[in-house]
Amino acid sequence: MTTPTAGWDSAYEAASRPPWDIGRPQPAFVGLADGGLLSGRVLDAGCGSGEHALLAAARGADAMGVDISPRAIERARRKADERGLTVRFEVADVLSLGELGLAFDTVIDSGLFHVFDDADRARYVTSLASVLPSGGTCYLMCFSDRQPGTLGPRRVRQEELRTAFGDGWAVTAIVADAFEVNPGLGTPSAQAWLATIRRV
Repeated sequence: MTTPTAGWDSAYEAASRPPWDIGRPQPAFVGLADGGLLSGRVLDAGCGSGEHALLAAARGADAMGVDISPRAIERARRKADERGLTVRFEVADVLSLGELGLAFDTVIDSGLFHVFDDADRARYVTSLASVLPSGGTCYLMCFSDRQPGTLGPRRVRQEELRTAFGDGWAVTAIVADAFEVNPGLGTPSAQAWLATIRRV
C-alpha cells in the first residue's frame, strides 16, 4: 500500500463518525440502485464503512468494497454480518487496484476522487482502468466548485473530471447533486457533481 493509513484510520475511531459517514447510502446512489444501475460485479472504491457496497449487495449485486482504513473495513464487515448480506470487504490501496486481480462491471466512487492531488488523481484513474474493462461504468460523486467557502475537501470543476478521464474513457454525464453530511459542520449537505464515466 502506498497511501498512508493513519489519517484515514483515525477518522474511524470507536467514538467518532467522520463527516462523510452518515450511516446510510448517499441518496444519489440510492437513486442509481433504484434505476437498476448497481448490478453485476460492483466495486466500491474507498468504501469507508461500506454503505454503498451493502446497498448494491442488497439489490442483488456481487459487491466488493475496498478502503485504506482497517477500522473502516472492520465496521463494514460488522454491518454486513448484522444485515445478513454477502459482501467482500478488503483493506486495499485504491491507487493500486490492479493488485486485486479482479474485474468489475461497475465502480462506485462516493467522495474519493476529490481527496487526491493532481499526481495521485492520474494514478487513481489508471488504477480504475485496471479493474474496469471496456464497457464498464464508474459512477463518481465528488465535491463541486459550486460549494462555497473552503471547509472540506478540494472543489472539482466539471472540466477537471473531463480532463482526468480523457484517455480511454467517455464522460457521458455530469449532473449537479449534493452530499448529505453529518450534523456539526454547520450545513446538512455539500454541493457535488455526480459523473457517469464509461470505459471505451
